[in-house]
Amino acid sequence: MPSTNKSLSPGVQNIPVMYINDPHQGGFVLPGRKRREYAEGYVARLPLLDRLPKAAQGHFVAMSGEFVGTFLFLFFAYSGTQVANTQTQSGNSTTISQAANPAQLLYISLCFGFSLAVNAWVFFRISGGLFNPAVTLGMCLIGALPYVRGGLLFISQMIACMCSAAVVSCLFPGPLNVKTSLGAGTSITQGLFIEMFLTAELVFTIFMLAAEKHKATFIAPVGIGLALFVAELTGVFYTGGSLNPARSFGPAVVLKAFEGYHWIYWVGPLLGTLLASGFYKFIKMLEYETANPGQDFDEKEDAAADPDKDVRDVQRPTPMAAPAPKSSGGGHHSREPSGEHSGRQSRGHSGDYSRGHSGGGGQRYSQGPNAEAGKAGNQRGAGRDLRDRRY
Repeated sequence: MPSTNKSLSPGVQNIPVMYINDPHQGGFVLPGRKRREYAEGYVARLPLLDRLPKAAQGHFVAMSGEFVGTFLFLFFAYSGTQVANTQTQSGNSTTISQAANPAQLLYISLCFGFSLAVNAWVFFRISGGLFNPAVTLGMCLIGALPYVRGGLLFISQMIACMCSAAVVSCLFPGPLNVKTSLGAGTSITQGLFIEMFLTAELVFTIFMLAAEKHKATFIAPVGIGLALFVAELTGVFYTGGSLNPARSFGPAVVLKAFEGYHWIYWVGPLLGTLLASGFYKFIKMLEYETANPGQDFDEKEDAAADPDKDVRDVQRPTPMAAPAPKSSGGGHHSREPSGEHSGRQSRGHSGDYSRGHSGGGGQRYSQGPNAEAGKAGNQRGAGRDLRDRRY
């Protein structure tokens, strides 16, 4: 139970203190027992877990989080789809209803999109919140995830998809109506490429919002969920909207019914992952950050590339050499050698200088895009020197 705060004044010391921002670091706090205080930095651990190497501990935690996250994601997506199809399917149907019913398609798409957004937001700090073998492969291809970790997460995802479909089948009355299938006269080839392009959209969204770190990375799950929602709006009607081999594999195992074209729900997302990964690497090699810099308010990005500044440096005319002021004594003129002054004022975009030395036959150097301005400055300086000698 909450304890009293001893640091308060005597009149309010008996007010119970809530620990919302400081949860208990040990085991459960049972009713009637006081909260036990631990030393700063203490973290409760499983006794056997400390005996494992650090890498094995990380793999175990990631696999556990990925299993629970994938299970919850598919559980709410399957259950929502089951609700949408219950009133529109015949008594023995086991596939998604693909009639042109916008309300039903919208409901199913929302279930998948929102379920992914919520669960990815919860589990991305534990396992990355992938929940999809196609996404896992893509993260391995771009180097954001080791292949060993990716293989272990794949195992968790496949076990979770079967468990989720089985639980939904047991909890809700009637047959399981969530199996993906081709509809509306869609051919196998069309279904393959529909799955490919829809998966490419989802995977590329994950690359740009989650793998690419920026100031909005913490809300990346929202964009990822919206990407799945948009893809499902099209995919549910024609292919059942898989975009995820685990999503199609789980119901097929529970129902013990694999369509002859079930392979498109594996090959299609695989091709979409390769397409998204290839394009991502393409724009990375082109240094896409320099094409439209400053979008994330990154000072280093601004300093690396400023197209407007480059244009101004090339187009800005070189200032003319101003005459030096006359000295106040003796009627003599005190001037800086005109060629050198003009040379210092004449500079182009490449940083080269146009400089000369005063005198009749002085040697002059003309380099860079503003060489003509430097040459003219040298000529004017030489003329002023001749007038000074004459008078």
